[in-house]
Amino acid sequence: MTDIASLRPALAVAVAAAAVVPILASGRRPNVREGWTVLAAGGAFALVASMLPAALDGTVRVSHLGTLVAGVDLSLRADPLGLLFATVASLLWLVTSFYSIGYMRGLGENDQTRYFAAFAASVAAALGVAFAANLVTLFVFYELLTVATYPLVTHDETAEARAAGRKYLAYTFGGGVAVLAGTVLVAAMTGTTAFTAGGIAGLVDADPVLSRAAFVLLVGGFGVKAALMPVHSWLPDAMVAPTPVSGLLHAVAVVKSGVFGIARVVLDVYGVDLTGALGLGLPLAVVAAATLTLASVIALRQDNLKRRLAFSTVSQLSYIVLGIAILDPTAVVGGLLHIPAHAFMKLTLFFTAGAIHVETHTDDISDMAGIGKRMPLTMLAFGVAAAGMAGIPLVAGFVSKWYLLIGSVSAEQSVFAVVLLLSGILNIAYFWPVFYQAFFEAEDDHDAKPLVEFPLGGEPRSILPETPTPDSGAVTDGGHGDHGDHGHDDHGYDKHDEHGHDDEHDDDHGGPPADGWERRGWLGGESTWFMLGPILVAMTGAVLIGVIPETAVFLRLVDLIVEGATGVSVL
Repeated sequence: MTDIASLRPALAVAVAAAAVVPILASGRRPNVREGWTVLAAGGAFALVASMLPAALDGTVRVSHLGTLVAGVDLSLRADPLGLLFATVASLLWLVTSFYSIGYMRGLGENDQTRYFAAFAASVAAALGVAFAANLVTLFVFYELLTVATYPLVTHDETAEARAAGRKYLAYTFGGGVAVLAGTVLVAAMTGTTAFTAGGIAGLVDADPVLSRAAFVLLVGGFGVKAALMPVHSWLPDAMVAPTPVSGLLHAVAVVKSGVFGIARVVLDVYGVDLTGALGLGLPLAVVAAATLTLASVIALRQDNLKRRLAFSTVSQLSYIVLGIAILDPTAVVGGLLHIPAHAFMKLTLFFTAGAIHVETHTDDISDMAGIGKRMPLTMLAFGVAAAGMAGIPLVAGFVSKWYLLIGSVSAEQSVFAVVLLLSGILNIAYFWPVFYQAFFEAEDDHDAKPLVEFPLGGEPRSILPETPTPDSGAVTDGGHGDHGDHGHDDHGYDKHDEHGHDDEHDDDHGGPPADGWERRGWLGGESTWFMLGPILVAMTGAVLIGVIPETAVFLRLVDLIVEGATGVSVL
């Protein structure tokens, strides 16, 4: 790789950060405010995309921002690993921006200006994480990401939201302290914290005990945002936030910054060879394998759709960590490719959950029998993304998991291949019933699955409301400022409590009206295109990665990363 000085990495971060000011200034003019959001998202993505061709040809753009202390530069470097994360974050920010307009206006959410400003700040921090050239710069932006996302987690301002926010800060700032301690140890042992493909040379001759301690601190700190067990519980609790924020947490920025940090430590701080020589790969792989299995089992018992998706994320993130920890080049390819694969699939799933809530005020899976009649395109997209999560061919998850399986066997660690296959079965177990209920079960007589109880199975019951609720027609646009019309959904349910907060997590979870779901056509009418369009775009991205992974750029980037770290090209 050849480094050249360039302002583009810094500009990509600056464009996203600078958007905060005009967004805040346009609070009384929602269309202008959201125009700034889309413009900034498009600009940031264009800058990131413009650096891809050069990186694929071996040229890395570097922005030097100054010196923090002697020997520690604040630098941004758009290498292939950084561009992998930055491309995902910037592209999906653009998609999520359109979705957010439909979601926030559809529910007449409070403080929309603060929401869009915090979202821009969060993506700016995520791009800083992606392009960080050393551990110190990574730590700075890693902590800024926590600060920027806190207002989003607590957006509803309820007691539950504030509690989730406090837990989020406690966990992630605690992880940040561990990252800082590990960074200091690495600097003391080697005199540098700069990322180097294949690892920092000075660590080879360092004290093995201190080296292992620094590794544990760094991976443990990043493992908090990567939701590795047992430091994962902040993530399901953060589902109290609006659904686009859930997408940010799970697909676009936050949890991906955690697995990205682990990838940096293994590939560019310690290197694959030293990680193996110190005996650090296998314990990390065991933690990842345990997390992906246990989280899948817990997901089976979640009736709230967003919490089921949250535990699915805990599981799926560990696929990435497992691939990296196995240390085999093919497995590392599978792990890194799962970063964009999971992002597109999980964003699709959260987008569908949000659309269901906006249009029908339904959040619990046990209330969704027959909902495919009301929202056919939405539930079809859910089915496609869920199939990919389970590793079904022609969707992104199949390609990444294929490399993971081959890499596990190649590394003579077939036990992890068995774990991966078991997890795929569990994925089917907690996703298929949702899709099946949506299209193949009637509202008035269905089995109350897929909440797993003992004895196994559900109990047939009716989910019809005791008091008939009249159909009140389509949702009107409530987005005329930060305090728009609270409105009702298509079945007459109030969308907000008396304080103007979304009651997505209250006791009333909607469900079908007395006369069943209204049948809608396949060409629209089930939701606004501000939400339906991004759902279909995210689903299409998941399919493209599954069908043409090299043409979709991500696999080529991943192979370049692995070749630089291991000297082996898998393609």
